[in-house]
Order: sequence, then structure tokens, then C-alpha cells
Amino acid sequence: MEKIGDLSYYRGAAGALLVYDITRRETFNHLASWLEDARQHANANMTIMLIGNKCDLAHRRAVTTEEGEQFAKEHGLIFMEASAKTAQNVEEAFIKTAATIYKKIEDGVFDVSNESYGIKVGYGGIPGPSGGRDGSTSQAGGCCG
Repeated sequence: MEKIGDLSYYRGAAGALLVYDITRRETFNHLASWLEDARQHANANMTIMLIGNKCDLAHRRAVTTEEGEQFAKEHGLIFMEASAKTAQNVEEAFIKTAATIYKKIEDGVFDVSNESYGIKVGYGGIPGPSGGRDGSTSQAGGCCG
């Protein structure tokens, strides 16, 4: 049975990070169902990065790197191991996912004029250091302009 919130996780997403804990085999065993859920509710061209988390705890490893790589290969995912605790490969995972999405835009897979692909072109409305109460920024930019 589908939960009400299931669709909201994937609606308008161009990319997703599918994360399992390398020290807990049961999280790896759930990947197939999590991936099926994502693919059922998301854009068919959504980029999915598989991340084996807690690579800083390699001495407690229950899932090998090769198993993660094989799962990713079989399902057409990008793969990387990372550590949220030490930040190892965390930024790289986001950058690699974003780069793959950007390549899909360049190749015409995603239509940037159609927001249902999860891509918005232009200013995102996030106030910068000189942003005012309304989220606007000064023309000069910077913190003191």
C-alpha cells in the first residue's frame, strides 16, 4: 500500500542519493526495494547515486566495496563509499551527482524549461551575505557592498 508521502519524496527530483550502512548488511539488503520505490515514483531519467556510508568503520564492514559496486553496475547507478562522520567523499558524492545531471541537461535528456524534471534555471531565491529581509541582494554583491 502506498503511503501518502511517498510521491513527495521523488516529485520533481532530478537526482537521488540511495544510502546504505556498510556495517549493517540489512540496510544493503533493502536496497532493491528502496530503488524500486524510487523508480516507480520518480522521473525515469533521475540520476541515482548509491552510497555505502560509514567507510570510516572499515574494520566493522559487513558489505564489501565490490558488492556495492556490483549492485550499482547491475542497476545503472553511480557508486561511491563515503563517511558522513568524517565527511570523506560527501561533497564528492553531491558534485558527481550534480555533474551527471548537468550532462543529462547538455545531452537533452532533461528539458530545463519543464520544472517536472526537477531543474530550475536561474536565481534560486536564497539570500546571500548581503540579502535583506525579503531575500533580495544588493546589486553590488559581497558582504559589505
